[in-house]
Amino acid sequence: MIYRELGKTGLKISEIGLGCEGMTEDNYGMAKKFFDLAESYGANYFDLYSPNPYLREAIGKALKNRRDKFFVQSHLCSVWKNNQYLRSRDLNDTKTAFENSLKLLDTDYIDVGMIHYCDALSDLDEIINNGILNYAQELKTSGKIRFIGLSSHNPEVALKAVEQNLIEVLMFSVNPCYDMMPADEDVEQLFKPENYAAGFVNMNPERQKLYELCQTKGVGITVMKCFGGGDLLNAKLSPAKAALTVNQCISYALSRPAVASVMAGAHSVEELKSCFEFEKPKIKRLRTRVSVIPQN
Repeated sequence: MIYRELGKTGLKISEIGLGCEGMTEDNYGMAKKFFDLAESYGANYFDLYSPNPYLREAIGKALKNRRDKFFVQSHLCSVWKNNQYLRSRDLNDTKTAFENSLKLLDTDYIDVGMIHYCDALSDLDEIINNGILNYAQELKTSGKIRFIGLSSHNPEVALKAVEQNLIEVLMFSVNPCYDMMPADEDVEQLFKPENYAAGFVNMNPERQKLYELCQTKGVGITVMKCFGGGDLLNAKLSPAKAALTVNQCISYALSRPAVASVMAGAHSVEELKSCFEFEKPKIKRLRTRVSVIPQN
């Protein structure tokens, strides 16, 4: 596995990390299988956006006796109510969900506390003004989280957060199709085929500016939607009108400035393994270059 620095956090994280989508399968037994495979490949970073308490408990069990081998990126404002997921900006709900998460994960701290799913400027203002950001800062001061992050699909929102020095880590949707699309508060616009009818010309300038600003300011980027929810891998669904490969998607995301790791979404051990296998040719090339360096 190859490791990159996550912005200015000082964390050295694996280029390929774990998404949590498929961990609910096999009656949550997939969580342990995924972490076993991740450990065998040296992957050390994962994202937990889901507030599902059964999933969090399964991950807690999977991490038992190896918590120190993984960096945890878990989301604030992602709560479980009436037996379902809810994105909340209620401060009390956010606090309760976070404390419950620590218990279920059986840990004293989270490495990156990711303020969840902010795609509108008004939503960002609410996070700043209603106590959510202050709460995240209090958690950092107390050591319950190490770094503050924000997840977003909207480059306009992400840019504002980075420009105002609100965050240290950004989780952002990065793939060669989405990077052509202008900023929008409705994430569904990224999935609509008609929005790609004009073809692919240039990268959206706001997205390019975002990546470069993160690089300049030392805000590390972790990638979601690398495969566009799987659409990019399917010729019938891909906005590119052709199926891209796993390696093409990962390679593209890792080529963007400030990107440290791709959170690989998978629904089977085989799918996750195919993501980790992306590293093998890169490691081989690195070893070859090292072997030809003249020795003094």
